[in-house]
Amino acid sequence: MTTLIAKKTPVELTAHDHVRVDDYYWLRERENPEVIAYLEAENENTDAEMAHLADFQEQLFQEIKGRIKQTDESVPYKLDDYFYYTRFEDGREYPLYCRKHGSLDSAEEAMLDVNELAAEHGFCSVGSLKISPDQNLLAYALDTVGRRIYTIHIKNLKTGELLSDALPEVTNNFTWAADDETLFYTRHDPTTLRWFQIFRHTLGSAPEHDVLIYEEKDDTFDCYVSRTKSKQYLMIESWQTLSSEIRLLETSNPTGAFRLFDPRRRDHEYSVDHFGDHFYIRTNHQAKNFRLMRTPIDSTSLEHWEEVIPHRDDVLLEDFEIFRDYLVVEERKKGLMQLRVRPWSGNGEHYLDFGEPAYLAYSSDNYDFDTSLLRYAYTSMTTPDSVFDYDMEKRTKTLLKREEVLGDFTSDNYVTERLYARAQDGAEVPISLVYRRELFKKDGTNPLMLYGYGSYGASIDPTFSSERLSLIDRGFVYAIAHIRGGEELGRRWYEDGKLFNKKNSFTDFIACAEHLHRTKYASPDALFCRGGSAGGLLIGAVVNLRPDLFKGAVADVPFVDVVTTMLDETIPLTTGEYDEWGNPNEKPYYDYMLSYSPYENVEAKAYPHLLVTTSLHDSQVQYWEPAKWVARLRTKKTDTNRLLLRTQMEAGHGGVSGRYKGYREQAFRYAFLLDLLGIRE
Repeated sequence: MTTLIAKKTPVELTAHDHVRVDDYYWLRERENPEVIAYLEAENENTDAEMAHLADFQEQLFQEIKGRIKQTDESVPYKLDDYFYYTRFEDGREYPLYCRKHGSLDSAEEAMLDVNELAAEHGFCSVGSLKISPDQNLLAYALDTVGRRIYTIHIKNLKTGELLSDALPEVTNNFTWAADDETLFYTRHDPTTLRWFQIFRHTLGSAPEHDVLIYEEKDDTFDCYVSRTKSKQYLMIESWQTLSSEIRLLETSNPTGAFRLFDPRRRDHEYSVDHFGDHFYIRTNHQAKNFRLMRTPIDSTSLEHWEEVIPHRDDVLLEDFEIFRDYLVVEERKKGLMQLRVRPWSGNGEHYLDFGEPAYLAYSSDNYDFDTSLLRYAYTSMTTPDSVFDYDMEKRTKTLLKREEVLGDFTSDNYVTERLYARAQDGAEVPISLVYRRELFKKDGTNPLMLYGYGSYGASIDPTFSSERLSLIDRGFVYAIAHIRGGEELGRRWYEDGKLFNKKNSFTDFIACAEHLHRTKYASPDALFCRGGSAGGLLIGAVVNLRPDLFKGAVADVPFVDVVTTMLDETIPLTTGEYDEWGNPNEKPYYDYMLSYSPYENVEAKAYPHLLVTTSLHDSQVQYWEPAKWVARLRTKKTDTNRLLLRTQMEAGHGGVSGRYKGYREQAFRYAFLLDLLGIRE
């Protein structure tokens, strides 16, 4: 293995009278040719280390690609007079956004071909699309760098003409007013990328004449603009980790003044939708797991709210969907999503039955009030992504589409299970897993990939992946550790994995790994782990704490330099995340972060094989965090195991754009893992 050693240029970083020496601080200089040269040298080293697997990578790529229907389209959804859908064509990287007027038998209108937009760019992402109320105009946000800095374009769908109204250096958040000529959109701070300003644009006017409608002064908050399902109200929503605040304006009055719904309060989160004479509010006011309330449209402050669905200690109310005759509530109980149908009449309330031990179900593309059909999505670790229409009156469901997995795939060949590991403090941590029936022995001989995240209250649900079959069909067990820091078991599960409880996320993950060893689901010599972004922090912390547990690890865009990043208010996301990680300008948080930050805790010891990925233009986790981490690991670790850094030079936080490029990256990761077991075909 090539030994690639980064230049050391010691920089002293002082906080709270404590001095840290960072030898690789210079890697932050994105425009420095020496930095680019170093990243490219790491890429060359990685390519050399993986060169013997070139044929195998191609095999895996073709295998992954071969399972996916190359010419395919989404289930159309109805919006007023049109049916909208997305489709892919064989051999093309990007989607086409299409529609049909009146009937699915009508001629297709191709609204936007992203392949054409991407023709001259190494990276291309359409962040969002919005149809004007009269359905004649398409607004879309385009990023050609990967930094999530967009330009909004507007296309006349009748003529195909691209209007001159290009709004540069904005976010991908925008919405139309009712007049078909007014667009509200969000700008970010050019340095921190915090979403902090809402502007109003009138078609035909120059962007410099756009009107500033709202500016979020609190640097721990972001803001965005949206619209109620009824299309009657625009909403400016300000939010941070623990609080939110909403302002309203009738869509028919775009030049009017937004009015405050209810003022922000520390630890109060709420969201709003509109139906008839009331606003409906999901709120955690005196309700840790949230409850549903409502209030008259002309009396929106908290004292007027009345309860619709009460708080429950064992159920997290995640979302709701309003229809003319029904209320649909998305709930999470024992880590699993439930869909609860509640007629406004008060009779016939019921839950949908999904019949598997681990799955994900959620409301999807329900734009019409006046219908008894609930469109929902369903998937599990053995069931490909599926779309159903459920008749809430007749209680019957119709499968509209199930992702087609080409080849010899059949769900019956695979088994999914739900296990529980006991954490060091006694908490029971759920584990969802899947394996191929005839290849699993439960004698401790199967390799196993353990995935985790555990931050921001994000629940990592047991979903299907056809790409994952390239591991499972070679004998792997694939497992998800639903560790604290997520919200799988309710709000307290999240709170017990953040701030001064953050280490619970790491020890939960270790407990899951040990449980899988002990119960013979995993070979002690073939346990792997993977996580990305905040999940990359998890992987970095875990391999510091228990490197002996894992043969190999994959850390994608990992947040590993926690202390330095959270002390730097110029870095995107920092100030808005104090309530997630803590503010290290306060010494107790500084000391606690210092005790687990992966970069700070690299030691002279043996580490598992490591593949670390990043992107030069990542706006979420700056590329220098994984680059610095790898550089420090190279000088500290005592083993001869592989340590590879792969930097995408034309990509952002989500990696490369384009579906085939994405398949190749997954093939690369899988080849790295399988090679460690001597599997090369």
